Amino acid sequence: MATKKTENPDDQQGCPLSRRDFLKTSAVAAGATLATGCAGAPKSQTGPAVAASRKTPDTLRVGVIGTGGRGTGAAIDCVDSSPGVEIVALGDLFADRLDECRKRLADLGDKVKVTDDRCFAGFDAWQGVLSCDVDMVILAAPPAFRPLHLKGAIDAGKHVFMEKPVAVDPVGVRSVIASSEAAATKGLAIVAGTQRRHQPGYVETMKRIHDGAIGEVVAGQCYWNQGALWVKPKRPEWSDMEWQCRNWLYFTWLSGDHIVEQHVHNIDIINWAMKSPPVKAVGMGGRQVRTGPEYGNVYDHFSVEFEYPNGARVLSMCRQIEGSSHRVGERLVGTKGVADPSGTIQGEHPYKHEPQGEPVNPYVQEHTDLIASIRSGRPLNEGRRIAESTLTAIMGRMSAYTGRELSWNWALNASELDLTPPKFDMGDLPVAPVPMPGQTKLV
Repeated sequence: MATKKTENPDDQQGCPLSRRDFLKTSAVAAGATLATGCAGAPKSQTGPAVAASRKTPDTLRVGVIGTGGRGTGAAIDCVDSSPGVEIVALGDLFADRLDECRKRLADLGDKVKVTDDRCFAGFDAWQGVLSCDVDMVILAAPPAFRPLHLKGAIDAGKHVFMEKPVAVDPVGVRSVIASSEAAATKGLAIVAGTQRRHQPGYVETMKRIHDGAIGEVVAGQCYWNQGALWVKPKRPEWSDMEWQCRNWLYFTWLSGDHIVEQHVHNIDIINWAMKSPPVKAVGMGGRQVRTGPEYGNVYDHFSVEFEYPNGARVLSMCRQIEGSSHRVGERLVGTKGVADPSGTIQGEHPYKHEPQGEPVNPYVQEHTDLIASIRSGRPLNEGRRIAESTLTAIMGRMSAYTGRELSWNWALNASELDLTPPKFDMGDLPVAPVPMPGQTKLV
């Protein structure tokens, strides 16, 4: 049962679940009535007739699962994107994050109709949100939980906006692909938080690249090099699990490491340009500056070469080191020119994107496109492509961690890597060792 919000976050310890029990809950119809303040959601529907028969309400009721900074921001963007959208339910692992979210959402006035009995805390808070009468959910918990939450949402018949990345290991990626296929059968929309896919400069430039403006793409580079991000040292009152979940960026099981959690944006652009994921990856990386225990077990830099089906090789580079130079973007080299896919082409067919009218906020536009697709009866489904871009980033990480060259076919179909911890409760959870190339085993 999902637990209602408590006033003191330290009082809410969540439900102690074994790994097997936690994963088994994903097979339960999350739309069934739960003993909460919400009325039970409609039972899940299946079959190809659903898309044709589904009626879109005049007011789209939205629940948010994961109410940290990104989840709260996505809720605001969603409401701002389209008329007739209301936020009605919230769920998070921690009660204090629910309180912070509600304070920020208060500025939206009557577009927010969240009551105390539609706020849920704990590891099963997602079930509480899905039990409410919501049409769509925003999934913004740490990436480790995305496969489970997506499956629950699709089983319950909900449209989905989910933040990137969508998994931290190949087992999770396969789950997301299966849920995306189920969503297509049910006529449910899935849009991912890869906002560049909804940004006019990228969209218009990519059309030209695909039409041959730079010829065949034979090489490329993508980067996310930046300084430091926030970090939360452990407090005496926090258990291992609570600290890791609050400091989730720095634990591979929660974030996938920064090549997956952040650099996936740029990797996704390369896959978009190539119309395919890569066939191979070989990478390196390390932990040179962020070496303290507050940085968990992730690396602070990666460099990966991806090889695509036509033989093109793309350099991927990312870094999070204070005092280092910034470079975030992508570059494509073709037989007839060079492109910055955000808006410029040089060569035989030069192009520079010139914005028309009011500036487009891509973080809002992705919700505009999602909601328009729901209301038109032609739901977008970006599930598989973001799963493939997530797996591309995971391949790069796995290669760097182990020192091994990996094939796409092996990563997608054979890898058994599953980073899920042994149990989900607010107790002990030793930090996994920092990976060492040549010593860390490939699974």
